[in-house]
Amino acid sequence: MMLLRDATIADLAILQYWDEQPHVQSADGDTDWNWSQELLRRPVWREQLIAELDDRPIGCIQIIDPALEETQYWGTIAKGFRAIDIWIGAASDLGKGYGTTMMQLALARCFADATVHSILIDPLASNTRAHKFYERMGFVFMEQKRMGDDEEDCFIYQLQRELFEMQGEKATTQQRKNK
Repeated sequence: MMLLRDATIADLAILQYWDEQPHVQSADGDTDWNWSQELLRRPVWREQLIAELDDRPIGCIQIIDPALEETQYWGTIAKGFRAIDIWIGAASDLGKGYGTTMMQLALARCFADATVHSILIDPLASNTRAHKFYERMGFVFMEQKRMGDDEEDCFIYQLQRELFEMQGEKATTQQRKNK
């Protein structure tokens, strides 16, 4: 069973190791997550989570409120949004559906807050594998733009609550039909 738990300083070594993996570097560019400091901070606008499968860490998720985030990475943005960063740590865990489960858990967590109406994602423009993944999850491409200090353009995707809820209803209906 997969669960999300808060990332702590005890996760420092594995997060640093994951950051060195070629598939993470190609998806994340040269981002320095500064884990040794950031794992000690608990700003109200951010959750840093470790995805565990049967007590084994397999990935990381960061959920932020872009309206409150201190660097204004997303620019001036209205309330009601969340932005997610997500990655699988080990290449051997890719392609097994873990990312889908992680994202479903993250989306449910975000939309559990009734004030959240949309989720944003900003994969690198070159990360076509991520684009396909987010589109399968129901995200809609909005624009291409350079974000923060990124050296590469990003594709901005958005998932609105209504679409998320419709997908959930379709899945429930399909499960009933399959019984």
